[in-house]
This record gives sequence, C-alpha cells and structure tokens, in this order.
Amino acid sequence: MAGERVQPATLSDKLPDGLTRSDAASAASEGKAPRTERGRKTLRAILDAAAIEFGEKGFHEASVSGITRRAGVALGSFYTYFDSKDAVFRALVRDMSDQVRDQVAPAIRAAPDQIAAERAGLYEFINFVRGHKEIYRIIDEAEFVDPESFHLHYATTADRIAARLKAGAARGEIRDDVSEVHAWAIMGMNVFLGLRYGVWEDDVPPDQVADSIAEMLARGIGAR
Repeated sequence: MAGERVQPATLSDKLPDGLTRSDAASAASEGKAPRTERGRKTLRAILDAAAIEFGEKGFHEASVSGITRRAGVALGSFYTYFDSKDAVFRALVRDMSDQVRDQVAPAIRAAPDQIAAERAGLYEFINFVRGHKEIYRIIDEAEFVDPESFHLHYATTADRIAARLKAGAARGEIRDDVSEVHAWAIMGMNVFLGLRYGVWEDDVPPDQVADSIAEMLARGIGAR
C-alpha cells in the first residue's frame, strides 16, 4: 500500500554468519555458492579479509594470498568460492553495499516519520563508516576496476531512497513532488558527510550531524 513505510531490507532472512540468504547464494562466483554453514562462514571470512586487504593496499597491490592470510584459510579455499581477485572484488562491492543497507534499514523502519527516517539513516551510516573506513577506497576504486558494480552501488542506493521518499510523500510527511533528483541529492550529501565525519575526522558526534541535516531537510522538503 502507498501509505506503508518502505522496507529497504529483508533482515528476517539474516543468517548466523552475517550474510543474508541472497548474499550467501550470490557473493561467490557462479556455481560456487557455499552449501553449508561452515562454507558460509569461510566465505564471510574471505570477504572480511578482502575488505581489509583492498582497503589498505588498493586493488592492484592487493593479492589473493594476502586475502587468505588475513582470513586464516588455505589458498584452495579461496578458489572454492571465487574464480579470481577480480571476482572477489566485485563480490565485495556488493557485500559492502548490503552491509550499509542492513545497518541503516532497521533504524529507518523504526522512525516515526520520513524526516526522522532520513536522520536515522544518516546517523547509522556515519557510525558504520567509522568502523569500516575502507568502504570509500573500495567503492572509489570500483569506478575503474568494475564500473558496473560502481554504478549499481549508487543506482540501487538512490532507488531505495527514492522509494521511501515517495512513500513518505504518500503519507503526507514530506512534499508531494519529491523525485529521483531529491533521492540522488540526499545520497550525495550523505556520501560526503560520511567522508568528512566518518573517514577524515570524527570530531563531531554523528547525532549532531544528523540533527543538522534533519532540520535542513524539514525546511527544504517538509510538507507545505
């Protein structure tokens, strides 16, 4: 229904090892999806190690052996799930997008109105970035290493924002002419706020940043 709050993520499908069910099936290379909980945990360890390896060294200097050393798994275990360094990088971009989604979704759903939802999303995003600063280097490199993943990351994020803005407009909580432009503007703002207050410095509390933006959004797209 148009008046219902959009559900950006299906957290009820969460697995014990941190991957959603769809992620467990799609993160690995084609035909290499893990079939057991142990396999999913190994896959999770490889992705987490890849995030550190790529985040510290960049794509070109990172290596499969470096990833497996960090993950504490044999080199053969890597190739059980991934065809190459390129393949795990592509999977990692999708995985980090999903992690951001899963971090912010519960707070967005719990918010009492749309402005509060945008505030909650930004607050959770900054907190996530402070614990995963490597996400910026990985996503930025994806523009050149895997442009399709780079485009998909931002396009799907903007689509989720647009969907929830339209739902908020249908409930009368924000102006009724919100569009894709507003969604991309909010996403772009959040990306650079995360860079400034999550990666570069953490000198301002996330709730203070989120409060400032919520006030700006209320005046800029609040229901007239």
